[in-house]
Amino acid sequence: MAQHRPFVISLAGMDPSAGAGLLADIKTFEALGTYGLGVCTALTVQTDTRFISAEWQSAAQIIAQLKPLLETFPVQYCKIGIMKDADTMLEVISTITSLRPGIRIVLDPVLKASAGYTFHDDTRLSTWKAVLEQVYLLTPNYQEAMLLTGAVDGEAAAKKLASYCAILLKGGHRSDKQGIDTLYLPEGESGKKHLTILDIPAGKQSVFPKHGSGCVLSAAITAQLAAGMPLQTACITAKLYTEKFLASHSSLLGYHNT
Repeated sequence: MAQHRPFVISLAGMDPSAGAGLLADIKTFEALGTYGLGVCTALTVQTDTRFISAEWQSAAQIIAQLKPLLETFPVQYCKIGIMKDADTMLEVISTITSLRPGIRIVLDPVLKASAGYTFHDDTRLSTWKAVLEQVYLLTPNYQEAMLLTGAVDGEAAAKKLASYCAILLKGGHRSDKQGIDTLYLPEGESGKKHLTILDIPAGKQSVFPKHGSGCVLSAAITAQLAAGMPLQTACITAKLYTEKFLASHSSLLGYHNT
């Protein structure tokens, strides 16, 4: 009998267009050879170009969906997208780590939809610190990193955030390194950490803007980690997968291919 695929779980919003959020994560998980489990954190009304509203799930509602899955399946990697606020996220993450000690969490800090809808008014680092301390990898874009730290540039922001967890600073909004992602990898014991910084260059194929590209990248990293890749390799291969997704179609909705 063939061995079962690794189980991974996404906690994310339900996007009816399936370009972003929970459905995009599950598509990515499956395309990359893992079995995707899903928990809905928000019911959204949106298309690929418009974000109209979000009906947030409470921490209790999210945990009710999550608990039987983690009690049943050997999940070692988890991807988190939007939630109502940092307090909700902290309660949910604390439950995850209690139910599944040693689980590694990839957090895509979606603070604002590409269509302009703002998810979080409170982006102070003091509010998010307790969340970041329990995260394995954070995947902010340039603006998100600056919003979370108050730093004047993305690199300084990423270095500040890397005191809590590994950071993949996405390069889609960078003026100096367009399309180049940078991995900030803290190594060593707390208080004695050395920071390794690695640029991940963009590919050479023509790509198109996509609704949900950040969701796809973070989900792809999670899937590659679950498949046994080290973090650096997972980020590199996930970027290649995401670029293939970006090149798949000229519209805002892309296709997932193995």
